[in-house]
Amino acid sequence: MIRATRIAAVLLAAGSSERFGRENKLLAEIGGEPLLRRVARGTIEAGLSEIIAVTGHESDRCRSALEGLAVRFVDNADWKQGIGTSIAAGVRALGEEYDGAFIVPTDMPNLTSALFARLRAEFDASSGSAIVFPVTGDGEQRNPVLWPQAYFPDLRSLSGATGAKTLLLRHAAQRHSVPLGSDEEAADIDTLADLATVRDEPRAL
Repeated sequence: MIRATRIAAVLLAAGSSERFGRENKLLAEIGGEPLLRRVARGTIEAGLSEIIAVTGHESDRCRSALEGLAVRFVDNADWKQGIGTSIAAGVRALGEEYDGAFIVPTDMPNLTSALFARLRAEFDASSGSAIVFPVTGDGEQRNPVLWPQAYFPDLRSLSGATGAKTLLLRHAAQRHSVPLGSDEEAADIDTLADLATVRDEPRAL
C-alpha cells in the first residue's frame, strides 16, 4: 500500500507591501474578505496536513484577518530583512514528518484548491523528489512552489530579499512544471491598479 504524502504550506504574510502604497495590501478586501484570508482559505481547502502563516509587519492585524481558520502562526522578527527570512522561519517551524511544503505568497487572489491538487499530483508522480511549480503559457515560472523535504535545510538557511529563486536555478534538473489553466490563476497583486482589476472581475474560489 502506497503511503499518502504529507504536505504542508507556508503562507508568507510578513512584508510591508511597499509598492502597494500606504495600506497593507494583504488586508485589502476582495469580495468582502481580506486578500490574506482569501488566499489562506484557498490553501486550506486543498486539504494539506498543516498550514503555517508567517507574520511580521502589522502582525496583529494579519492574525485577526485569519481568525477562526486552521492555521498556525509564526512571527518573523526579522521580516524587514526580506522574504528569505520569512521562508526560513516558516520552514523551520515544520517537522520532519512532512514530505514537502508549498511556499505560498499571500498576494495571489486566484489561487484555488484545484491548482494545489495539480501541483501535488505532479509531486506524487515524482515520488516526492521534484520541485514543482506552475508555469504560464509562455513558460514563465509562477508560485506557489512545492519543495520536497530534501530541500528544507536549504530553505531554512535563506536570508535577505533573494527568496528561493536562487535554489530553483541551482537545482534545475529537479524542477517539474505544471501548466496553468490560465495565466490569471497565478496572478499577484503588487499595486492598487492590480487590486482594482481583480475587484472588477473577481474569480470564485
